[in-house]
Amino acid sequence: MADRGFVAQSKISRITLATLPTPLESGGKLQSGANLWVKRDDLTGLGVGGNKARKLEFLCGEALDNNATCLVTVGAAQSNHCRMTAAAGARLNLPTHLVLSGVKPKQLEGNQMLSAMFGATLHHTGLDANDWANLESERAKLTEELVCSGHRPHSIPIGGSTAVGAIGYAVAFDEIIAQCNLENFVADAIVFTTSSGGTHAGLIAGLVRARANNPQKQLPKIIGIGVAKGVALSASRVAELANQTLALLKESARTSQQDIIIDANYMGSDYAVPTKAASDAAIWAAHRGAWVLDPVYSAKGFSGLLGLDANAEFGENSNIVFIHTGGLPSLFVAH
Repeated sequence: MADRGFVAQSKISRITLATLPTPLESGGKLQSGANLWVKRDDLTGLGVGGNKARKLEFLCGEALDNNATCLVTVGAAQSNHCRMTAAAGARLNLPTHLVLSGVKPKQLEGNQMLSAMFGATLHHTGLDANDWANLESERAKLTEELVCSGHRPHSIPIGGSTAVGAIGYAVAFDEIIAQCNLENFVADAIVFTTSSGGTHAGLIAGLVRARANNPQKQLPKIIGIGVAKGVALSASRVAELANQTLALLKESARTSQQDIIIDANYMGSDYAVPTKAASDAAIWAAHRGAWVLDPVYSAKGFSGLLGLDANAEFGENSNIVFIHTGGLPSLFVAH
């Protein structure tokens, strides 16, 4: 059983699932002369690691508070979030149900193989990975079926992107700033991949809270590289979720759409579809720091960072933090 605790004075339950803090590594100079730093959230430890562990510490705390008897969530066929929810379920002895896009393969690979190893039940819907509305409908349907069967499911939307889940990255923002201080630099920007918007909203909540507590302090821009159509490209939705997170944290400060930066120029044709820029970025990262990026998510985000740098968005000697959100298992899937 994981350890339990509370966040500050908000009395929001948090259980220990991740290995924190994750390292902040120097990545040397970018083309512009800016300094690259890589926040290794691929090393959170839970079920091979990834950024979702931070959200699941709070989402599963909420599940235990609600006396849940099982977990339900939803995602693309190779969803990192689903794999890590399965890992959390194994840690907490909670049966886990995963609603997935696509059809059941002849042989489970990558995240699906690991999810099954962790004991999760996989429900293949036959839906496309980008059909988020119908995937969420299938999650709701399965949740209702479990309720009718006498279970108490804790049902989590795509990416764990709720106000409770986003608290994980409000806390992570403070962790990043503290590490920058230890390294004696001020971050000018934090860049990351965004899809369902929860990580983005959490970082914005952390930024707004820090700004309210110390208005004179220089704080980084938060730049999301959008890799999915719909919610992830909605600044209003991210701002709304960030404000809900701030309310849960008992903070009076609020954000506006002016804080929200989403660059969708590196998404390619759609979610979960590789791009050449992402493939090139993955090779660049592997050669530079042995950072392993998956081709359709973290590598797209990193291609955005490299693209912004090439377009002179970052000044010489500025400090740019890239959050490596994980995704290793999907590299071991036949395409």
